[in-house]
Amino acid sequence: MSYALGLRTRVASAIFAFFILASTIVPRAFGAPAAGSSFVYVASSSERPSRGIYAYRFDSKTGKLTAIGKVADVVSAGFLATDPHHRFLYVASDMDQDPKKTGFLSSYSINSKTGALTLLNKADLDGGPCHLVVDNTGRILFAANYGNGTVASFALKPDGSIGQKTGFDQHTGKGPNAERQEGPHAHAVVLSPDNRFLFVPDLGSDQIKIYRVDVAKRTFTPNDPSFASVNPGLGPRHFVFGRGAKFAYAVCEMGSSVVVFAYDPVKGSLTPVQTISTLPAGFKGIDNSAEIDIGPTGRFLYASNRGHDSIAVFAIDPNQGTVTKVQVAPSRGKIPRNFALDPTGKYLLAGNQESDQLVVFTVDQTNGKLTPAGQVLDVPAPDCILFVPAE
Repeated sequence: MSYALGLRTRVASAIFAFFILASTIVPRAFGAPAAGSSFVYVASSSERPSRGIYAYRFDSKTGKLTAIGKVADVVSAGFLATDPHHRFLYVASDMDQDPKKTGFLSSYSINSKTGALTLLNKADLDGGPCHLVVDNTGRILFAANYGNGTVASFALKPDGSIGQKTGFDQHTGKGPNAERQEGPHAHAVVLSPDNRFLFVPDLGSDQIKIYRVDVAKRTFTPNDPSFASVNPGLGPRHFVFGRGAKFAYAVCEMGSSVVVFAYDPVKGSLTPVQTISTLPAGFKGIDNSAEIDIGPTGRFLYASNRGHDSIAVFAIDPNQGTVTKVQVAPSRGKIPRNFALDPTGKYLLAGNQESDQLVVFTVDQTNGKLTPAGQVLDVPAPDCILFVPAE
């Protein structure tokens, strides 16, 4: 074989491999998805007797939820995640039936017609796993451990089950709040839209740790820079990218604030540009924010407040990335730990943990404001809400 022919063959093979890999990557989409039917999975923690995972069918045309029932019995069901093709469900649990263990991850296959779950396997993960995410190729599961301030990655098998642990990192550092920031507390794992970087808000150290993702090895290594900081004592909790990934946003639990970052997708770096309260002016009660998300159009940002029991609505400046508060809407219950926007962005479901309620809101498409839709469902201690497409 001539050198030129061999070179052309190698180039063609490389291009083919690139497109095969690219076809497996499913980045988060902004826009206006078509209305349809979804399953809504709600994780119920062990704080109530009826712990486990509950399922509902959601009609995006009407905003109506129809209960399916409990589909899995899980000890301390916490954060939920699905793979890019929505065939599998993954659950983080910070407790186990074995008192010697402090947590585990579990995997389930999803019946796309009925919403039923079938347990595939469990993987031990001591340290109190509180958040997880599947990478865009569907081959890596990342988990954040709040209790010991660590991050871990696992290989995912083709059948959706959790394989061997492939990566691990121990955070260090602490913050000015001696009671809550005595050490590191990793609180979320979030991937950049291009699947190259992993971001881990750490409540204990007031930092967002940054890692490079190695898809081939299914692991991660510290980036350079390896972190971005928020103001001391704010305690970053969850994190989300804006439309186009020019900006990113962190909700800070202890300071009830949103921190806006400019994002460099080449370096993986974050530069703070704004810090704004999620609470009404003059509020003096408990400040304990929890969840953050951005609607499908990328125009509005939402953050929940526990204590004030509300959801703050912000308009996003598409050029500067900064946000302006337009509403602080009552969550219609106690302790809105989690909420989720439906795929069309026309509805928001709020999970009020202490009042055992799932509340449906309509979203005004012109200003992002929330209005109660009139449907409130009873569900014990909702910890996490996840939409999954249904057939």
